[in-house]
Amino acid sequence: TSNFTESLKLNKILYFAGLCVLATGCNDLDTEPLGNIITSTQKSDVIKGDPAMIESSVSAIPSTGNLFGKILGTNQHMDFGYPAILAGLDSRTAEMVSDVTGYNWFSEQVEFSDYKPTSRLTRMIWGTMYNQILAANSVIATIDSETKDPLSMYYLAQGLAYRANSYFVLAQSYQFTYKGNETLPCVPLITDKNQNEVASNGAPRATVQEVYDQIDSDINEAIRLLEESGRISATARADKKFFNASNAHGLRARINLVKQNWAEAVKDAQYVIDNSKATPYSIAEVSKPSFWDAADHSWLLAVIVEESDRVVTIGICNWPSMMCSFSSNGYVAVGAWRRGSKKMVDGLNIDDVRKGWFLNSNGKSPNLSAEQQAYLTGAISAPSTPAYVNVKFDIYNSNFSNPVCANDMPLMRIEEMYLILAEAQAMGGDAATGAQTLTSFISTYRDPSYTCAASTAEGVQDEVWKQRCVEFWGEGMGYFDYLRLRKAIDRRGAGFAPAQCFNIEPNDPILLFQIPQTEVEGNTQLGANNPEPSKAPTPVADVD
Repeated sequence: TSNFTESLKLNKILYFAGLCVLATGCNDLDTEPLGNIITSTQKSDVIKGDPAMIESSVSAIPSTGNLFGKILGTNQHMDFGYPAILAGLDSRTAEMVSDVTGYNWFSEQVEFSDYKPTSRLTRMIWGTMYNQILAANSVIATIDSETKDPLSMYYLAQGLAYRANSYFVLAQSYQFTYKGNETLPCVPLITDKNQNEVASNGAPRATVQEVYDQIDSDINEAIRLLEESGRISATARADKKFFNASNAHGLRARINLVKQNWAEAVKDAQYVIDNSKATPYSIAEVSKPSFWDAADHSWLLAVIVEESDRVVTIGICNWPSMMCSFSSNGYVAVGAWRRGSKKMVDGLNIDDVRKGWFLNSNGKSPNLSAEQQAYLTGAISAPSTPAYVNVKFDIYNSNFSNPVCANDMPLMRIEEMYLILAEAQAMGGDAATGAQTLTSFISTYRDPSYTCAASTAEGVQDEVWKQRCVEFWGEGMGYFDYLRLRKAIDRRGAGFAPAQCFNIEPNDPILLFQIPQTEVEGNTQLGANNPEPSKAPTPVADVD
C-alpha cells in the first residue's frame, strides 16, 4: 500500500522502523471490503463515518513494545520489546545485582560495556521507541485534530500520549536531565507533520527544550481529549495497555517531576489518586510473590501479555525468563539470578514487608510458602540459589506446574503517585507535608513502624528516592531516577562482583547512551553523537 511504502522510507531516520511497519503498517483500513488500496484522505473519510475502523491501528501502538526479534533479530534473546529495555536500564543501577555470565543477556549493562553506538541496548531503545512513534504518527495523521466524536478523541489521545511517552524515554536516555541542560542536543523530532520531509532529508538532533516542548504539547492535548471524551479511568485488565485521563495525568506527573514543576506534579499526582479508582497493594497482598497480573487494582498502565504472543510461545525469550526466580523455563534457573542490593535489603526495617521480596543472607524469606521455599533451596538444576535473590515477582498464574511465561509487565502503579506527591510537596516548599504524606503511605501499605524523620525538602526527596528504589525494584524506573536526581551509581556494599563494583559520578558520559551507528550513518543531518567514553568504568574497592 502507499502508506506502507512511505513508512519504509523512514528507515533513513528511524532505526529498523520498517520492521514495525511489517507488523503494523497494513491494517484493517487497507483491506476488503473497502478495496485493496486506499489513500490517507480516503482513510480519513472512512473514519469520519465509522471511527471504530481505526481500532487496529491504535492497538498497534502498544503492540510495538511487545514483539520478539524485531530490533536485533531472533538470535538475540534480549529482544523482547519494552520490558527488555526496562530490565536493561535496571541492570545499570546499584540496586539490581546480577552476575556477568553467558546466561545473563544483560551482562553488558552490569559491566557498563554497552557504551558503544553498536551496543544492543541502545539499538533496542532507539528502535523500539521510534517504532512506537511511527505507529503513533500514523494514528495522529489519520484523525481530524478538531474531532468532537468521543471515540475519535480517545483514539487520537492514544497516539499523542504514546508519542509523548516515547520521546520522554528517548530524552532521558540520550541526554542528561532537563533542568540545566535545556540547550543541549537531544534526539530528532519526527511527527506526523514532518515525517515525509525527514524521510527525504533526515533531521538534526533537537534540543532538550524542543523535545520537552513536544512532549508537553502531546500529553496536554491527550489529557484534554481523554477528559472531554469521558475516558477517566480503567479497571479492566485489557484496557490498561491504553491511556485514560488518570494514567495520562500520571505520565504528566513524571514529566513535571523531571522538569521540577513541583506544584504541577502535586496536582497531577493528586488527580490520579482521586480519579483512577486504583488503590495500593495492601501489606497482606504483597506478603507473597505477586506483580504478574495487570488486573490487580494498583496497576494503572501495563504491557499486556497473552499466552499466544510470540514472546511467550518462543519459550525463554521474555521478561519472566530473566526476572522471575520461580521460572523453571528461563534463564534465572540456570544462574542468571536478579538479586537485590545487600545494602538496600539489609537496610530495610524488619517490619517492612518488602524485606521479604528478597531472600535474606541465609536464603530465606518470610513471604514464601513451603513449596516456594523448597523450590528455591533444592528443586532446581542450578547448584544453589544465592542470597538476596528476588522473590517479588510470582510465576504466571502462581502455578509451578505451568511453564508458560505470560506475566504482564507493570508500567505504572498507583503507589508511584503517592511518592511523587510526597516529593513534589516537599520540594515545592512544604517539607513537613511531604514527610507526612510519605509516612502515611509507607506505614499504611508497607511498614507499620515507618516514620519519615527528614525535616528538609532535600531530605524528604532523598528518603522518597530510597523508597522508590525498593518499591519499584525490577520495574525499570530506577535508572532514570539516578539521572533525574543526579545521583552517583555507587555499588559499594551492594553485592556485585569486584569487577563490576563501580562508583560512577552523576556527570560521567558513560551514563548516556550513544545514538546507534545505523542512525548516525543514515541521517546526514544528525550532527555529533554523544561523547564515547574510552572504556568502561574502573572498579573501586568494595565495602562491607
